[in-house]
Amino acid sequence: MAIDPAVLEALAPVGVSAVFLGTMGWVMTTWMRVKNGYPLESSWGKPMLPARSAETEERVKLVAQENAQLRAELSGVKDRLAVLERIAVDRGARLAAEIDALDTKALN
Repeated sequence: MAIDPAVLEALAPVGVSAVFLGTMGWVMTTWMRVKNGYPLESSWGKPMLPARSAETEERVKLVAQENAQLRAELSGVKDRLAVLERIAVDRGARLAAEIDALDTKALN
């Protein structure tokens, strides 16, 4: 049973395109993994981690330090927001009493 040459000619571009797109997808996936620091896998399925340098370690420390600072700042902002929300929904004499209490704390 022979395959008609016309059918092969019609299917050849599809096969070549599939192989090309599959290869390009693999290359892009590998590039993205390397760029973002994810481990690659060897042919045996074991992770191959990219080499770390002193510069990389220093950058990780700086990012961790900045993250801690931002978290501290965010907690302060959350506290201030809670106070502002309480003031916004509070009415009347209670609000005036709290403002007076804050004034006396500032003077002491």
